[in-house]
Amino acid sequence: MEESYPRSKFKRVCVFCGSNSGNRKVFSDAAIQLGNELVKRNIDLVYGGGSVGLMGLISQRVYDGGCHVLGIIPKALMPIEPASTNALALQLLALLGPYNNNSFAMEISGETVGEVRIVSDMHERKAAMAHEADAFVALPGGYGTMEELLEMITWAQLGIHKKPVGLLNVDGYYNCLLALFDNGVQEGFIKPCARNIVVSAPSAKELMMKMEHYSPSHEDVAPHESWQMKQLGNYQGQENAE
Repeated sequence: MEESYPRSKFKRVCVFCGSNSGNRKVFSDAAIQLGNELVKRNIDLVYGGGSVGLMGLISQRVYDGGCHVLGIIPKALMPIEPASTNALALQLLALLGPYNNNSFAMEISGETVGEVRIVSDMHERKAAMAHEADAFVALPGGYGTMEELLEMITWAQLGIHKKPVGLLNVDGYYNCLLALFDNGVQEGFIKPCARNIVVSAPSAKELMMKMEHYSPSHEDVAPHESWQMKQLGNYQGQENAE
């Protein structure tokens, strides 16, 4: 009998993850399991728009499960990360000019999954992802994944958003990073209450359960209402971002 889930408080979750799959199958399995958890809870996916590595695995799983997938990608990365047979995406690619089209054929990485939104740069990408999502999860990944994770943690600490930030610590991949956070508390650079911004768990199911019950316990550096999202990038609808 399939396990039933109560209605999630999240409509959309942003997942940060690698465009590589890692050297061990456990990472790919974790991406698929997280996709399964999102589908079971009827949660849509927001992600970086790539179609390879862990990004490709989770986006395809959520899409196949009947949930909406929104990939947000800077136009400079379009030749590297996704390829598309989607008519709208092809029209957008045509607008990018001959440079992107010429290099595109050599660097195809698979068909784009779901809806694709092309933005101007990395800053606009992160602002758009933050605006669209109700929560954030980081799967294993490299510098880019960790940079995106740390920025969302920082924004939570500053009071820019009040959304849960989850870390899927697959087979201890992030043990050293979590230890670094703990050391930051011990050495007086991170407040103990701010350490609780990061919600971590070894499995997707446990992580989603923790995030559903997350409540901020830290004091914002500045009042949430004082932040203007227009400072974080220009994209349609951001004036209503939380």
